[in-house]
Amino acid sequence: MDQLTVSTSFHPLIHSLSGISGTTFTFKNRCDYTVWPGILSSAGSTPLDSTGFELNPGESRSFQAPSGWSGRFWGRTGCIFDTSGQGSCATGDCGSNQMSCNGAGATPPATLAEFTIGSASGSNPDFYDVSLVDGYNLPLAVDASGGSGVSCVTTGCVTDLNRMCPSELRVGDGQACRSACEAFGSPEYCCSGSFGSPNTCHPTVYSELFKSACPRSYSYAYDDATSTFTCTGADYTITFCPRSTRIKLLSRFECFIDTCFLPKPPPLLLPRGKFWLLLSTRSKGSQFWRSEYQVLT
Repeated sequence: MDQLTVSTSFHPLIHSLSGISGTTFTFKNRCDYTVWPGILSSAGSTPLDSTGFELNPGESRSFQAPSGWSGRFWGRTGCIFDTSGQGSCATGDCGSNQMSCNGAGATPPATLAEFTIGSASGSNPDFYDVSLVDGYNLPLAVDASGGSGVSCVTTGCVTDLNRMCPSELRVGDGQACRSACEAFGSPEYCCSGSFGSPNTCHPTVYSELFKSACPRSYSYAYDDATSTFTCTGADYTITFCPRSTRIKLLSRFECFIDTCFLPKPPPLLLPRGKFWLLLSTRSKGSQFWRSEYQVLT
């Protein structure tokens, strides 16, 4: 059978919490290229010690966040900065024209990790998620350590969505994959206007493609039930290009959207055991091909 290797390991989510003291965020770069993480603190949150920095392959860097902090992280790629620190990035650029983002967020498409840190007393937990609502530019995983809670788990999107991105969402030569909202601007994709509520905004073909590849990530604005996680007293590691595992091809299906219904795979980021994984979807009009794989343990 075919053998191959894949990586494993907001939406706008801001909860009003009174804010666990001394939460540590550690960034790790396991990509084979440099990543420039961006940091955006929400309004009213104390800024962290950096708003953007360079992280070479194999490097890590940590920051402390106070109770009640909320904000988002992302990775910028293809950046060019001169000796004075001026420049820009091919994906995830924050528009500051500097390595530091200085209060600016990521230009879509970008894979986002979003956090709200709970109260120092532990009465309110941390909330965290990985979002593809603004599109995708690189694999990213969030690991919680030292905390407690039934949903204190790893989340993220470790599949290379750039390789399976539909042509109408693709950026350039495949550097990133846009959301349908950014690509088309239609209310049904953006959950706006008459589609601006959970009752009227539903998953689309495009958001379901993202969800199948990354089951624990936000795929559209109201994807809360399977995409928001909580933990109390944890520290968090944000890893770009998490470690890979070997998988083998089990079967391929050729389907038509109107006539073929396949079960969704279980979450990708299980710690051990064998399970099904949808790795890739290639589309042409209403026709698409799905490949199912199994992790080798």
